[in-house]
Amino acid sequence: MQEEAFIRQIPKVELHLHIEGTLEPELMFELARRNGVALPYRTVAEVRAAYRFTNLQSFLDIYYQGARVLQAERDFYDLTWAYLERVHADHVRHAEIFFDPQTHTGRGVPFATAVTGIRRALTDAAARLGITSRLIMCFLRDLPAEEALRTLEQALPFREWIVAVGLDSAEVGNPPRKFAAVFERARAAGFLAVAHAGEEGPPEYIREALDLLEAKRIDHGVRCIEDEELVRRLREERVPLTVCPLSNVKLRVFDRLEDHNLKRLLELGLCATVNSDDPAYFGGYIADNFLAAQRALGLTRADVHRLVVNSVEAAFLEPAAQQALVRDVSDFVAKTPPS
Repeated sequence: MQEEAFIRQIPKVELHLHIEGTLEPELMFELARRNGVALPYRTVAEVRAAYRFTNLQSFLDIYYQGARVLQAERDFYDLTWAYLERVHADHVRHAEIFFDPQTHTGRGVPFATAVTGIRRALTDAAARLGITSRLIMCFLRDLPAEEALRTLEQALPFREWIVAVGLDSAEVGNPPRKFAAVFERARAAGFLAVAHAGEEGPPEYIREALDLLEAKRIDHGVRCIEDEELVRRLREERVPLTVCPLSNVKLRVFDRLEDHNLKRLLELGLCATVNSDDPAYFGGYIADNFLAAQRALGLTRADVHRLVVNSVEAAFLEPAAQQALVRDVSDFVAKTPPS
């Protein structure tokens, strides 16, 4: 089997995916018409031309603008279903999806509207596409911790639908320690914790996420490599890193994909995984990220296999489901020798 076909067809797990970041321009225009929202763009081409980012903040400015078209439960359903249909073609078997309630409640959309629309699509995907999922609620770190606490209170009636809380948005100047009390409350309510750290922020943010937030996974985490002691800890504690190669290049964390440290993270024995982050904005869904990294970094089949198994082992799945999915991945690899 050719390498592209191998990468596209191997069963996959996605652990770092912002559902609002899957809003393709075509759907953006459709929802804008449906809801009477004026966009600053006239065509799909104009939207795509705006996707030239210099850093994380330049992306976030457009990201939040696009999210304004999401207003009704049906909109959140359509957004989520479009993502799930797309990654079903990429042989994604399990997805753990971030959503940003403050992006919506801050403009008057009720928490229940967003979470119910997303949840209905996830339920339908399990029944119709065979994709299992978990939902993770993220706090916007550039807003006050008090607002995150209010969001946590809004989430409590939907506790059974949400497996974990996370931390995203503008990293620089917003360290994890700012949200230590909020995450303590969330853990007490039964939520697991993850956190974006070490993308644009320093390695110390990763350490804070582990020590103060008790994060089970680090989203991004690529700057850990600057701190040998931290690398040793991540390896020994088997802390997953949800790496997003195309995103890192698009946001100038690395100038070129050839400069990315994904393969080095694997060589250091870290639990690195491959994900797509905000694929509508960064030019690629999960299979595209695998393919681009394979070509730029010379990933072997063994590397791809390891990355996928890392994702399965890092997922918030029951052990039996993890073991079954690891077997499926290994069986696929064994049955598809190179052509």
